[in-house]
Amino acid sequence: MDRGLMPRGVSRCSPARFGLWLLPWLLLGLFGFYATWVCLAQGLFHTNMDNRFAFGFWIFLDLTIIALGAGAFFTGFLLYILRRTELKAVINSAVVLGFLCYSGAIVMLMVDVGQPLRAWFTFWHPNVHSMLTEVTFCLTVYLMVLAIEFVPIILKNRRLRQVPAMLSLEHQLHRLMVVFAGVGTFLSFFHQGSLGGLYGVLYARPFAYREGFAIWPSTFFLFILSAAAAGPSFIMLTTRLVGALSRKQLVRPQVLTLLGRISGWLLLAYVLAKSLDTLHWLNRTTSREGVQAYQFYSDASLGPWILLVEIILLGLVPAILLLLRRTRENPRWLLLGGLLACAGVALNRYVLTIQTLAVPTLPFDAVLNYQPSWAEVGVFLGMLSYAVLVYSLSFRYLTLFPQERELRGLTRSA
Repeated sequence: MDRGLMPRGVSRCSPARFGLWLLPWLLLGLFGFYATWVCLAQGLFHTNMDNRFAFGFWIFLDLTIIALGAGAFFTGFLLYILRRTELKAVINSAVVLGFLCYSGAIVMLMVDVGQPLRAWFTFWHPNVHSMLTEVTFCLTVYLMVLAIEFVPIILKNRRLRQVPAMLSLEHQLHRLMVVFAGVGTFLSFFHQGSLGGLYGVLYARPFAYREGFAIWPSTFFLFILSAAAAGPSFIMLTTRLVGALSRKQLVRPQVLTLLGRISGWLLLAYVLAKSLDTLHWLNRTTSREGVQAYQFYSDASLGPWILLVEIILLGLVPAILLLLRRTRENPRWLLLGGLLACAGVALNRYVLTIQTLAVPTLPFDAVLNYQPSWAEVGVFLGMLSYAVLVYSLSFRYLTLFPQERELRGLTRSA
C-alpha cells in the first residue's frame, strides 16, 4: 500500500524507519500545540513581550522565515519568467518550502496578535495608511498562490494520476504556472519591501529610521534584496540536507552551484547597498535626528561588532565564496557560503527587530534586555515540527526532485 503511493523509479526507506523519523517531530509538535493553546486560551502574559518589547522572538523569526521563503518566489521567477530551465530540478521543493514558511509564519502571527478571532478586522477595517495593511493582504494572497502551486505537485502522485479528472486538472494548472509565478513575484516583492519599510518609517526609533526614495525608506529595498539573495541559498541548503538525510543525489551539482552563484551576485549587491545605506545613516541621518551614532552601540552585547559581523562576515565573505568558481564548485565551501548567507539575513532581522527596541530613545533610559519565554520557543518549535512533517511526507509520496529518478544509479539505497 505504501509503495504504491510513492513516485515511480525511486526508493524510500521502510515504513518502520519512516515512522521512527516522524515520531520525535510529532512529540515536538504536541509540545508546540500546547504552547500555542496556552497563549491563545490564557493570554500573552506567558510571553516576555510587554509594552516596551511589542516586537519579540516571534516577529524576528517570522521575518527570517519569510525572507528564507523568498526562495520560492525567486526560483519561480527565474524558471518561468527568465527561463532558467536548470532550476526545474528544484522548483517543486521550493514551492513546498515556500508554502511551509509562509503558512507557519502566518500561524505564529495569529498567536502573536493574541486575538485570532479578530484577525478579520484587518481585512474589513484596513488602515490604508499602514504598511502592515499591505503586508497582510500580500501575505494572505501569496499564501493562496503558493497553495495553488502546491496542488499540481500533489496531483502528480501516481495514485491520483490514475483519476482522469485529477490528471486533467494537473495539466491545466501546470499551463497556468507562469501566471502564478508572475503574480507571486509581484506580491512577494511588495510585502518583503513593506516589512522592511515598516522599520524605516519608525520616526521615534532613530536606530531604525531611514531616509529613502520618494515614499519608501531605504529599508524597503534592502529587505527585498536581502531576501532575494538568501532565498536561493536556502533552497540549495535544504536540497543538500535532504540529500544527506536520504543518502541520495537529488539534483545535479550544476544546479546547486547555479543557485550559489545567483545568491552570490545578489548578496554582493546587497552588501554594497547596505554599506552605503549604513554610512549615510551614521553620518547624516542620525545627526539630523540629534543623536550620536556611537550611542546606539554603547552596550557591549549590541556593540559595533554586530554591524561588522552582519556586513563582512555574513555578507561579503559568503558573497566571495559563492562567486569564486574555485570555492563555489567545492561542496564544502558552497555549503559554508550558503550557511553564512542565510545566517546574515537572520542577523539582519534580529538587529532590526530586537536591537531596535533594546536601544534607548532617551538619554536617561537604559538598554533593555529581552529573552523569549518557554511559550514563545514552544510555538516556534511547533511550527518547525509542522514544516518537517509536511515536507517529509511530501518527499516520500510526491515528486519534489524530478532529477532523482535519472540519478538513482549514482546514489546509495535509502
